[in-house]
Amino acid sequence: MSDLSTLQSSLRARIKSRSMGVKLIVVCALALVMTIPAFFVEGLVEDRTRRAGDVVREVSGHVGGEQSFLGPTLSIPYSLPPQSPTDAARHGMYLVFPVHASGTVKTTTEERRRSLFKVPVFQADVKLDATFDLTGVPTAAPQGAELDWSRAEIVIGVSDARGALSDATITADGKTSTVVPAQIADSMTIAADQSQHVKLALLGAPFASKHGTQFNVSSSMRFSGAQRIAVLAYGKTTHLTIEGDWPSPGFDGGFLPVSRNVSAHRFSAEWSVPFIARGVRAEGTADSITGLDGTALGVSFIEVADPYQSVNRSLKYVPLFLGLVFLSYFLFEVTTGKRIHPAQYVLVGIAQIIFYLLLLSLAERIGFDFGFLIAGAGTVLLLSANAGWMFESRALAYRALAIFTLLYGLIYTLLRLEDNALLVGAVASFMAIAAAMYFTRWIDWYSSLPVAGDPGHSNPSAMPTDPA
Repeated sequence: MSDLSTLQSSLRARIKSRSMGVKLIVVCALALVMTIPAFFVEGLVEDRTRRAGDVVREVSGHVGGEQSFLGPTLSIPYSLPPQSPTDAARHGMYLVFPVHASGTVKTTTEERRRSLFKVPVFQADVKLDATFDLTGVPTAAPQGAELDWSRAEIVIGVSDARGALSDATITADGKTSTVVPAQIADSMTIAADQSQHVKLALLGAPFASKHGTQFNVSSSMRFSGAQRIAVLAYGKTTHLTIEGDWPSPGFDGGFLPVSRNVSAHRFSAEWSVPFIARGVRAEGTADSITGLDGTALGVSFIEVADPYQSVNRSLKYVPLFLGLVFLSYFLFEVTTGKRIHPAQYVLVGIAQIIFYLLLLSLAERIGFDFGFLIAGAGTVLLLSANAGWMFESRALAYRALAIFTLLYGLIYTLLRLEDNALLVGAVASFMAIAAAMYFTRWIDWYSSLPVAGDPGHSNPSAMPTDPA
């Protein structure tokens, strides 16, 4: 029995004699270890992001998805004689783009909900006009090609015809025709790399004008879609105006608008693309007219506060976050002389990991800002109360409340600064480590941790040194 008591006394003495330097190393190691559960939270965020993507695709499949439009274009079938008696004649489609193109697109948007997920969908009234000049056409037809003008069509294109809300029409020479699937070809590749299979469904109406004349064509369409709408620069020179009621549009595609106006409830944008910037020939065979996807004039209906993107960004700061909180607890331990077991640090780390779970679940329902406010306030109150419980000091609990409120406020600020987040995070980290150096300047790191009630505790400079 005496041997057991001696062993226990020896173990207690060894624990007491553990130096503050060793304890700090243990705390840092625990902070690194606690970042491992953050990877599981990040995996959960990615899973929810994939689920949101599935919902977007599901909803988009019903309303038409991201829509791209091609304005009135002249399509003429041609044939090439066989090169040998055993070969068959070859056929193709010759395209002539208008000299001038102009259009207006008016959109109305709403958010479709599926479970917790939201998808911005739109209805668009698309009016695209064109002025053709067929003088000199064709100039890029294959040698020996015979154009069949009797079967020529005026075609328009759309990426997903399932989004049509009404019949589309084409008006030429005062005659209005309802478009039907094009007879010459039902689709056209618009990507520069044909392996990408970026295609438009073609809708056409008969071409009634005579060869060599100038004429105007107007088209009218009403389509639904989701997330993005774009019009290809279908003329040698193209002028386009898009307006709508989405509060946070993103302008993208091959060209940015020359002017834009965005308010809390409306937006409008105007594009002007000259032929020299378009980069696509004015006429040619369908297989040679590629790269039209690079001329898209587009508007994306984006969510400013994507909860999954915001939570994922916040997870990037987990090491910094855990390190600062653990460092705060260690300084409380040193200054109060109250020992904290590593298991208590683990509990503090788990509370911070659960904060991210709360943030994710709340952000899905009420948005990231309010989710962060509620999850952060709850976690700060818990960590502060825990400090008061462990150190048996109400004053220290209030001190912890102030410190952790600043830390969580710092994280939120970093997430909202975006471009300046790295600079502010680096400066804040520098100030934090400088503060830690200042408040621990009197510590003899070889000495054992102070214990409340010890003679050396009231005078840090009088702490006994205990060489390692």
